[in-house]
Amino acid sequence: MKNGLRKIITVLSIAFIFVFATTDAYSQCAMCRATVESNVGTGSKEPENQVGSGLNTGILYLMAIPYVLIGAVGFLWYMNNKKAKAK
Repeated sequence: MKNGLRKIITVLSIAFIFVFATTDAYSQCAMCRATVESNVGTGSKEPENQVGSGLNTGILYLMAIPYVLIGAVGFLWYMNNKKAKAK
């Protein structure tokens, strides 16, 4: 296996571990938290009271998108630089 391919596989493996082996880190902005607290009842397990959980998941997705985009641009830049140096 070539050295460059080994580096790419190593980086992707580390990224995979960081993405899938994390703990839950839920957070909310102040307005979202106030809205959820005013809408959620006394903590019953009914589906209409699961608003907070869905809101936390949505916030995490919105937080992850910029990191994915920056990572993709960085990877493409790295590959183009590598090709330019090879020529």
